[in-house]
Amino acid sequence: MAHKILGISAFYHDSAACLIEDGVIVAAAQEERFSRRKHDQRFPADALKFCLEYGKTEPDALDAVVFYDKPLLKFERLLETAYLFAPKGFPAFKAAMPSWIKEKVFLKKLLAEELGKLSPSKNIPPLLFTPHHLSHAASAFYPSPFEEAAVLTVDGVGEWATASIAHGKGAALTPLRELSFPHSVGLLYSAFTYYLGFRVNSGEYKVMGLAPYGDAADPRASEYVRLIKTELADIKEDGSICLNQKYFDYACGLRMTNNALWEKLFGFPAREPEAELKPEHCHMALAIQTVTDEIMLKLAATAQKLTDSRNLCLAGGVALNCVSNSKILRSGLFDNVWAQPAAGDAGGALGAALAAHHIYFAQPRPAPRRDAMRGALLGPEYSDSEIIATANRHAAPFTHIPDENKLFDFTADRLAEGKVAGWFQGRMEWGPRALGNRSILGDARNPDMQKRLNLKIKRREGFRPFAPSVRLEDMGEYFDFDRPSPYMLFVADITRRRRNALPPDYSRLGLKEKLYCLRSDIPAVTHLDFSARLQTVDRSDNLRYWKLLSAFKEKTGFGLLVNTSFNVRGEPIVRTPEDAYRCFMSTDMDILVMGNFVFEKARQPAWRPQDGADERRPWTDRTKSPQP
Repeated sequence: MAHKILGISAFYHDSAACLIEDGVIVAAAQEERFSRRKHDQRFPADALKFCLEYGKTEPDALDAVVFYDKPLLKFERLLETAYLFAPKGFPAFKAAMPSWIKEKVFLKKLLAEELGKLSPSKNIPPLLFTPHHLSHAASAFYPSPFEEAAVLTVDGVGEWATASIAHGKGAALTPLRELSFPHSVGLLYSAFTYYLGFRVNSGEYKVMGLAPYGDAADPRASEYVRLIKTELADIKEDGSICLNQKYFDYACGLRMTNNALWEKLFGFPAREPEAELKPEHCHMALAIQTVTDEIMLKLAATAQKLTDSRNLCLAGGVALNCVSNSKILRSGLFDNVWAQPAAGDAGGALGAALAAHHIYFAQPRPAPRRDAMRGALLGPEYSDSEIIATANRHAAPFTHIPDENKLFDFTADRLAEGKVAGWFQGRMEWGPRALGNRSILGDARNPDMQKRLNLKIKRREGFRPFAPSVRLEDMGEYFDFDRPSPYMLFVADITRRRRNALPPDYSRLGLKEKLYCLRSDIPAVTHLDFSARLQTVDRSDNLRYWKLLSAFKEKTGFGLLVNTSFNVRGEPIVRTPEDAYRCFMSTDMDILVMGNFVFEKARQPAWRPQDGADERRPWTDRTKSPQP
């Protein structure tokens, strides 16, 4: 009889569900893709239902349902923090109480009620709860390609832990050390995210993307680093940190930072969202990225010392920082580094299920040969009839190209002409990155592609970089990197032969001028420091996407494309053909390829804003381009 476990994460951000069977991942998805509410934190009812339906499983056939943290321990932390910071901590405590009383304290009852809605027999399987950081660690180690590894988890906060080190070997996962709230690398980075005018828990990657626009040679950048390390964070040699709480409000208030003290310390006020980005903002982003790199390297060194392992697994929200991941990889501390593609809270659903399978049920772990994430293509997929139904609903003309090779040739031709394509294929990706199934694609050689994608299609800040997708076997033609990077979790340097010389006055140029300086022959994916957030495409992981890259190479000589997620700013990645068509029609994309069906923008009927309305969440009017 098959051994089935459902994992759930919810009630903080990025709620998700995951189904495993005999330790193999069957299905996984985030609730935001169903509800169309970005970073949706509510109970993942639709994601849960999808996982069960895809796995042809009834709730009463499950061996266990596992939640990704221990709510009562988290509640204990909330109470103790409110007491410790009283009376200052009362506003945060008061704001948190309604959701705790309504959902979190009585979570076992809520889980039973939600599962009961889907169970004809009303027989509810055992409900288990794993510690938050164990869920993260399990999500990283068990699917990794390693028999044995050090496991480093770094995030904002779980119950009490904010960073932890464990040692994985076979089916065993042994906790070794942890850092406790309120001292947190993730919350430190989020505080800078907040002060720089971006949204916490979703804008951290914007800070990472902004950092290269700072100038390490500018005295302000080095001064900001000094202030962080002397005033905000006491960084120990083992990577543990102690944050000066007088500068932070996250423990006892409703904001991340004490803005008055930060303004006095750094000499400029908090940036308002959408305000112009100035040099000091770029230098500050560079400073916190530099400090985070240092902390992560120290934590990794401690993990290596404690475990004596040559392999490292990474999870937790900070493991989505591909710059820090790459610093660890290049340090030589480990021979191999592997990061969970859904490293944030969504991945906790997977880790909870795997922890229950291998630890609670004591099931053995097969000897790993490669990572078990199946290319992270674990979400819903849609049939030809569902695509046609969407077309009919909107009276949308399309061309059906049943011959796959002709489809790839057609799409490659359009991309080579400078067209932008929505690419909707197969199963939806798991995690925050589009990896070739829910992607917007463009020609990396095109000098206008980054600007067009950011301002006319994604409708986001002009400084934001784009990732290249490259055939694994062609990686060395473009990047100085020596191993696969299938999940966009590492950065690679552009090879020297592809770089262009910078103008003599480059250091004195403003942000906009630097942004549009052509730094290589693949300018759309070359960041200011000549790096790129790399996705390698192996034909064994995603044959269809690999074939498209091959067709593009055959026509142009270049085996890579710009790959960005199929969404606009503020919206989740598209899930259904309906989502894809709406996004396509409300942006300046030129073609949409869903399965073997091609929709060309010039042939579509006129689009009205109300045509894109979602009954659960209306699409936002984003006609004004943001500041670059």
